Amino acid sequence: MSSPITSITDEALIAFDTLADRASNLIQPTLRLGVTGLSRAGKTVFITALVHNLLHGGRLPMFRAAHTGRLARAYLEPQPDDAVPRFQYEDHTARMIGDRIWPDSTRAISELRLVIEYESASGWNRFFSGGRLCLDIVDYPGEWLLDLPLLAQDYAQFSHNAASLARSSGRHDLAAPWLEKAASIDPHSRADEASARELAQLFTDYLRACKTEDRALSTLPPGRFLMPGDLDGSPALTFAPLPNLPDGPAPKGSLQAMMERRFESYKSVVVKPFFREHVTRLDRQIVLIDAMQAMNAGREAVIDLERALSDVLSCFRPGGGNFLTNLISRRIDKVLIAATKADHLHHESHDRLEAIARRIVERASANIGASGADIDVLAMAAVRATKEATARQDGEELPVIVGTPLAGERIDGELFDGNRKTAIFPGDLPKNPDSFFKAVDSDSRLVAPEINIVRFRPPLIEQTETGMKLSLPHIRLDRAMEYLLGDRLA
Repeated sequence: MSSPITSITDEALIAFDTLADRASNLIQPTLRLGVTGLSRAGKTVFITALVHNLLHGGRLPMFRAAHTGRLARAYLEPQPDDAVPRFQYEDHTARMIGDRIWPDSTRAISELRLVIEYESASGWNRFFSGGRLCLDIVDYPGEWLLDLPLLAQDYAQFSHNAASLARSSGRHDLAAPWLEKAASIDPHSRADEASARELAQLFTDYLRACKTEDRALSTLPPGRFLMPGDLDGSPALTFAPLPNLPDGPAPKGSLQAMMERRFESYKSVVVKPFFREHVTRLDRQIVLIDAMQAMNAGREAVIDLERALSDVLSCFRPGGGNFLTNLISRRIDKVLIAATKADHLHHESHDRLEAIARRIVERASANIGASGADIDVLAMAAVRATKEATARQDGEELPVIVGTPLAGERIDGELFDGNRKTAIFPGDLPKNPDSFFKAVDSDSRLVAPEINIVRFRPPLIEQTETGMKLSLPHIRLDRAMEYLLGDRLA
């Protein structure tokens, strides 16, 4: 049966792909892990850290296969999908460990295959299993995932939804130039390429403004408007919503008809192939979120993050099935929502960050909770850039974090050069996560606790006596690995 975002033809193609993957898995057990995130959440850092810790025997006490000594070795192999760019693990590792520079953000899809050889904890499984799992990690921008709901919309619905969101309190000032221009144009006027380009550019400028640090908004479809790649300037990306569309079909040759046609092209050329060729082939999924950045930006950013997660989770194909349905329909059976950058807080606030992230995820989780998918929430730092300490101030001991701020970071008016360490008091999160969402001042703005968000350089990785670099330090990366991989290595 087709879903709201797929047709019967789509489902037939998905079933064919799934059968091919199942046949391959009989020979070589494989787990496809999707990694995505919203607005600078650290996808590239997560993948690099996960692979580095498995390759170099990192400290992973909560990852049972490693803690019990059942991991024999891990190594990289060529990925099975030759048409997908390879995740450049070696380059990212060199930048983080050698240069102590964070890697660039994900701009397109990429893939990496890591082979894990292990000994099963069960004698029965050791008899039937070769103890070898191929982990295919698929990295893709969260903005692309937020396009999937467009498959269930026609152009009129898309225009209505986009305009309603743009008029909300956290966006209306940013969207004003596009909304004013769109309101001045008759949708039934003759199609004009110059008008289409101007509207598309104004709409793109509005989406880009929503993504700045002071707004930190997450729901920004169409995603390729911000990451056009080789489609830059193509008709498939030269359209925009038209608010207040007249009832009835668009006249032939009108601007509305042109926009409708290009919107449908965007779905068929960009969105649908991504869904069928990548999303529907995933077994597990981790979604990284920068909840602290959203909290610092205010109530609108927090609500928008919750809205984005609702859209994200509704697009996965979650849940289990029986033997026959699983042959032709792959389902995501585990989803992990990870609030990143826990190293920017003292450990006393880690549980609070996780509780706030869980509260944000609650409504989104409810959308698919009845389908059988297993969803968990975790506060983590894939690479820990700070250490903890205490400092005395006014006769009182304060918990602080110590790290090397990036060059150009300014703390209390002091500019840092990227070489000098410093200690900061990161601030406290509320004990009750609901208080964060309900507390408002007289202007109906969120009264959020002040969090000192400082961008730190990656840590200096020490060497052993033999000169070998130690693995990248982390916070709860092992818990994430246990949740996503543990049962497949049992």
